[in-house]
Amino acid sequence: MHCSLKGTGGEEEDPPDVVWLRDGVPLQYADTNQFQVHTGSNSWTIMSMLSIEKVQLPDMGSYQCAVLSESHQTMSEEGSIQLEGLPHFSVEPQHMSIVANISLSLSCVAHGPPEPVRVIWLQDGAQLNSLKDPVALSPSTLNLTGIIFHSLLAQQSRPHMYTPQNLRAQETTPTSLRISWQPGFGGDYPIIRCSVQAKHSGESFTEGPDRLIHNQNVNIPPASHLIGDLEPHSLYAVRVACHSSQGPSDWSPWVELRTKEGVPENSPVNVSAVLNGTEVLVMWEGPPGKLNGELQGYVVEYSTPAAQQHVVDTGLDTELSINLSVPLSNVSFRVCAYTGAGPGPWTPTQTLTLIAPGPSSPPAFSWHWWYVVMAIAGAVSIAVLFAVYVAKLRRKETRFGEAFEPMMESGELVVRYRARRTYSRRTTEATLNSLGISDELKQKLQDVMVDRHKLTLGKTLGEGEFGSVMEGLLTQEESALKVAVKTMKIAICTRSEMEDFLREAACMKEFDHRNVMRLLGVCLQTVESEGYPSPVVILPYMKHGDLHSYLLYSRLGDSPYLPSQMLVKFMTDIARGMEYLSNKNFIHRDLAARNCMLNENMNVCVADFGLSKKIYNGDYYRQGRISKMPVKWIAIESLADRVYTTKSDVWSFGVTMWEIATRGQTPYPGVENSEIYDYLRQGNRLKQPPDCLDSIYALMFSCWLLSPKDRPSFEALRCELEKALEDLPDTQDPDEILYVNMDESSMELGAVGGRDPIGGPSPLCLKALDSVTTVEVHHPNRYVLCPQHETNRALSDSLESLDMPVSSSTATLPLQPSCHSTPNPTPAPTPTVELLEDREGSRKMPWQ
Repeated sequence: MHCSLKGTGGEEEDPPDVVWLRDGVPLQYADTNQFQVHTGSNSWTIMSMLSIEKVQLPDMGSYQCAVLSESHQTMSEEGSIQLEGLPHFSVEPQHMSIVANISLSLSCVAHGPPEPVRVIWLQDGAQLNSLKDPVALSPSTLNLTGIIFHSLLAQQSRPHMYTPQNLRAQETTPTSLRISWQPGFGGDYPIIRCSVQAKHSGESFTEGPDRLIHNQNVNIPPASHLIGDLEPHSLYAVRVACHSSQGPSDWSPWVELRTKEGVPENSPVNVSAVLNGTEVLVMWEGPPGKLNGELQGYVVEYSTPAAQQHVVDTGLDTELSINLSVPLSNVSFRVCAYTGAGPGPWTPTQTLTLIAPGPSSPPAFSWHWWYVVMAIAGAVSIAVLFAVYVAKLRRKETRFGEAFEPMMESGELVVRYRARRTYSRRTTEATLNSLGISDELKQKLQDVMVDRHKLTLGKTLGEGEFGSVMEGLLTQEESALKVAVKTMKIAICTRSEMEDFLREAACMKEFDHRNVMRLLGVCLQTVESEGYPSPVVILPYMKHGDLHSYLLYSRLGDSPYLPSQMLVKFMTDIARGMEYLSNKNFIHRDLAARNCMLNENMNVCVADFGLSKKIYNGDYYRQGRISKMPVKWIAIESLADRVYTTKSDVWSFGVTMWEIATRGQTPYPGVENSEIYDYLRQGNRLKQPPDCLDSIYALMFSCWLLSPKDRPSFEALRCELEKALEDLPDTQDPDEILYVNMDESSMELGAVGGRDPIGGPSPLCLKALDSVTTVEVHHPNRYVLCPQHETNRALSDSLESLDMPVSSSTATLPLQPSCHSTPNPTPAPTPTVELLEDREGSRKMPWQ
């Protein structure tokens, strides 16, 4: 809003200040800008401007400019700001059933702006009043005689944004589309951002969000967005939805947009030339690969010594006849293809050399036949020399045999001949048969076998007791792919362990999801020192390794800073992968951060399916044999009964979320593996990490409910995590953080780490603060790390409470719950226990 004031006075006088008033009240914190312009020797004009960036309801009213002085005041004329928007209801009529002939009243309250708002009452679609009736003025009360009444209102019952309109391509290139649209009218609630989605035209959106090639939220204004990384001359479908503080609008209809044409990627191939009398016929074939548009034709550029360079457009013909003005002259030529965007790359210049005949002369000596005679003579000489050498060698061997002839007659072997190395190329089926694996597993591995000669091994990425992971290069038809190669030390592994190794690979064969590790192939390599071939599993190369190590390095400062948004994204990726596995009836049984891999795009892939099982009948799997299991990640019902369901994986997913939230801490620090089952049965659970959101911890805690039926599904977890990720603010650089709220020192951390949640989801977390825990020390190097002053105090209290010396093998110490556990940043090996069943079969307990 602008206001100008003219006056008289000298330049030495200070100009008066212009004050803005709204409804007669001065604006103290208004955004104003004032400047003075001298229009003459003794006259001036003052310009004042009031700026309101986003007009809200309190900004409505009458505005004036005023110049106040001790003697008088000058007021400008009034200007008003009136907001207009869609009306909305705050009170709506409800369904009612009453006895006949009993009066009732229905209320309806609607609001603007602008005010006043008038409503129309309808009964079964029939209008009951007009806008001029007093009952139409909001708030409105309609008095009726008792009937079963359904009220339908002419205006909408809640704010509704218009769908974005006029979605179009503002600028197109061969690899991008800049789109623009007109956001819907939001009324009192300004539009914050818009969502843009794009897909290949013709693909059904019901196939899932993974089919989208672009899905991004953009801030507005401006209502435009650039979609990049597209293919030339391709048709895409785009739609837009906008968001306000009241929620999103409806999606606009899909609009099909096409990128511009590009030039062909490659030049024509198989270019050749044939001489036909006085003509040269040049022929070629179309360029391979992508044309990036519609092929318009070919251009041939040729030249001869007697003529200048010629350029001929042959259209779509793939041959050109060149007339030679000088017979048997040399011809140089090259070819390129072109589209509407221009010509593509040229072929290398080729020259057809033709020798003109000379004058007739008598036959001369031909060096050609002399060369043939010399070659034959040389070959005969070499053959004779080789025959003489072989004869002498045989004669020497014969004399060697005669020298030892008496020993040969006695039956004693004099010389043993043994081949240093033999080569045998067997079929894939024969190689698999030599492993001694089951027929079912051989059938699954038939179509994923890869020729060993196509795989080149590099440096070792990691090594364990039974195998190693190496960097490799897989040669394909037109390129080489960097891969990870998983091998096993066949010399120290049993056949059953080798079969489990191959069964894990066959299990990964069925997966096709961006958050699940997929199998590239399996090959067998023969080592001279080993009895039978060693299996090799080829997997995609993961640049950042396993998620647990990456989280540890980020906490130590060796990796980039990980904000909360990235941690929630890791959880969301794992939830998507586990949702895919659960839909395919797969139970992972070993879900943890160490078994999740991180690729170069910071996407998490669920991996390590060595313990996974597919359910064919029912919805559970019962473990039949005793095996080592990571008990701190296993659900409580699986510890007791060795029964695994998808809800058991949900429990493990909750522990994995806790690992991510704590950036790689070990679950239940200070609690031994043999104590986990009783610890969980007492109602204890992992505590909320200090910087974890309450909503995220509520999801974790729901995964640890005692009854598996009460735990959420992976689909529900994925939806909640995606919603939480969308509601998080933009990523903030750690250097810009001014302060961090710290927890109160009196809050208990205990052996399980973290703080108690505010209003915990379940009373299972309640535990006395003054309890004393008794532990038995069975093995060395098993300690709870505490600060130095806490350690000294705990030890002094313990020694005072003991009445006898402490045994070297067993000690009973009271641990104060105020001693906060300090996690060890060094990644420790996964704790494992064996699930044993007592002989009576009445109770199943975990033992170490």
